[in-house]
Amino acid sequence: MNQTGEQLDAVIIGAGFSGLYMLHRLRDLGLRCRIYETGHGVGGTWYWNRYPGARCDSESYFYCYSFSDEILQDWNWTERFPSQEEIRRYLEFVADRLELWPDIQLGTRVVAATYDDEVLGWRVETSTGETVSARYVVTAVGAISAANVPDIPGLASFEGHWYHTGRWPHEGVDLTGLRVGVIGTGSTGVQLIPVVAEQAAEVTVFQRTPNFSMPARNHALDPSFMAEIKASYADVWDRVRHHPGGMPLALPTQRFDEVDEDEARRRYEAAWAHGGVIVLQQFNDLLTDERSNEFCADFFREKIRSTVLDPVTAEKLVPKGYPIAAKRPVLDTDYFETFNKPHVHLVDIKDTPIEEITPNGLRVGGEEYELDVIVFATGFDAFTGSFLRIDFTGRDGVRLADGWKDGPTAYLGLGIAGFPNLLTINGPGNPAVLTNVPATIEHDVEWISDCIEYAERHGITAIEPTEEAEQEWERYTAKFLEGTLYLRANSWWLGANIPGKPRVFMAFVGGLNRYRKRCAEVAAAGYEGFQLTTSRLER
Repeated sequence: MNQTGEQLDAVIIGAGFSGLYMLHRLRDLGLRCRIYETGHGVGGTWYWNRYPGARCDSESYFYCYSFSDEILQDWNWTERFPSQEEIRRYLEFVADRLELWPDIQLGTRVVAATYDDEVLGWRVETSTGETVSARYVVTAVGAISAANVPDIPGLASFEGHWYHTGRWPHEGVDLTGLRVGVIGTGSTGVQLIPVVAEQAAEVTVFQRTPNFSMPARNHALDPSFMAEIKASYADVWDRVRHHPGGMPLALPTQRFDEVDEDEARRRYEAAWAHGGVIVLQQFNDLLTDERSNEFCADFFREKIRSTVLDPVTAEKLVPKGYPIAAKRPVLDTDYFETFNKPHVHLVDIKDTPIEEITPNGLRVGGEEYELDVIVFATGFDAFTGSFLRIDFTGRDGVRLADGWKDGPTAYLGLGIAGFPNLLTINGPGNPAVLTNVPATIEHDVEWISDCIEYAERHGITAIEPTEEAEQEWERYTAKFLEGTLYLRANSWWLGANIPGKPRVFMAFVGGLNRYRKRCAEVAAAGYEGFQLTTSRLER
């Protein structure tokens, strides 16, 4: 397709959880919409992240849409923590059921979007040479979708193969009998390494920062369990919407100092045996009380030391120097056990960084590690990376890249001052990455579609946050960081994984329940904090 000048009501960028639901909602309003998706299938992060072991760390029965009871009843999850492949099939099922395909253009990347002050609309340019006009642009690009490949000298000289986990070949990679180096031990590396170790002849893990990780205890779901869940979904979603993390789990009601240490340890042992994130939800002061946090961290450290047989390797794997849960929580299946295998090796690159990539492998501390394959499990340029890959130009010719040079700013994570009718799902200042993400996505999509419906009904041709509202939201979000331990870790939530990136905490830590309440108040007050333009739109 190479059309020029076509007029749409809305362009949606991305066909993951966010984009698919956004398309469904806006079509229900009677708007003419199109999704542009870079990949050749739907799924967003679950289309791209096909590395071995890729799996969700929210439980399947609530890592899904809640808006359609028909879809809830007809889809059957097979595992407690669904694999990448199962989630991708689920999103394809949704696209089929809602008949979304005619309005999804695959294999097409949005390269630029420019706001036209005269017609109060957007001109969108794509990688196929297509240019379309639209009143609204909705970003469904994902907070963690821009792959981060570290700038290590010599990569071009490497004579083997290298891969980034976020761009894994769809045909798969046969690692049988090969010497594999894995760089990175975040969530991706922790999932990947045990599976790679089952295939490769030799695995060398290059670790900068050891990670706190807890067992997933994944298993197949009994059909009777799913039948019970389907019968009680109304209650499940009510609990999701009132939970800070968007999960139907019981919240801790006690502080650590309200019980003795034997009781605290008993609770942690029970949660560890159960598996999943509940092990971090035993006390309500985990991220505000240093003693509570250190007790939990020590519990994890004891588990690592008792699992890894070699004490030197175990000590390298023990996280130190930052609070537990101040970085993204990680779930694993036999991660620490994997280091007991004789062909799996650990190299600490915190104090002795990688010097260069050579034709035959990696050089660290003067020693060369010969490799056939290098895997970068180095994550993403979170929040801003997926936006700044697109050349957004707003009102008065201001580029988003310039406006965000000192760090991203947005109002509610849903709109950006100076960029009218650009609405952002899970944008900066939003709680999504600290929650069960689909729950926050559903909220954002519904809030945005209600906002657009309000604008259409009231003759509003442009809606944009004021700079004052954006600044006030920054102050509001900062208030919830005060007294917490979040800023004591160099997390990707702070942009610390990207050299030169401004250190700005980019997520809202006040919880999805509080965020939903504040967004509802803004809408009920006639979209307080937004400048609403009612001048006539030329068509």
